[in-house]
Amino acid sequence: MRPKEFHPVPRPGDERFVVDESDGVVWHRCHHRSLYADTDRSGVVYHANYLRYFEQGRATLMRDVGYPYREVEDNGFVYPVVELGMTFHRPLHYDSPMWIHTRPGLLERVRVAFDYVITHAESGELVCKGFTRHCALNRKNVPVAVDPITARAWKSFPA
Repeated sequence: MRPKEFHPVPRPGDERFVVDESDGVVWHRCHHRSLYADTDRSGVVYHANYLRYFEQGRATLMRDVGYPYREVEDNGFVYPVVELGMTFHRPLHYDSPMWIHTRPGLLERVRVAFDYVITHAESGELVCKGFTRHCALNRKNVPVAVDPITARAWKSFPA
């Protein structure tokens, strides 16, 4: 099955955000280049390293919308991953430049989700799509409602 087209175009005035021309959805993006340590014996980026790329994407998104994870934690909240999924379309190799596209996904009472699309930065080819779901916990590791600042970031993310 062919993946849905993804054609990100930078938003005028702020290239950290792109609009997918195929559906009009706004994504945050950050650039990364794979390291030799990211690859396996076959010369491709090992699949688990995409989780690190997802983390980079969501940490950068949160920082760029004005609520970095350090502040989230200083306010008494943590958001561990409770579910994830990935679909691979083509491999990355050592020193491959990539765009990590991230956007807020589903917002529930005690959970939030992020959606991801990774593309090759030079060819634009789709590499991987995925999601992570996170549960809001307080300092005692007890599930709590999503904090108001995170909820506001979800609701105010560009449509």
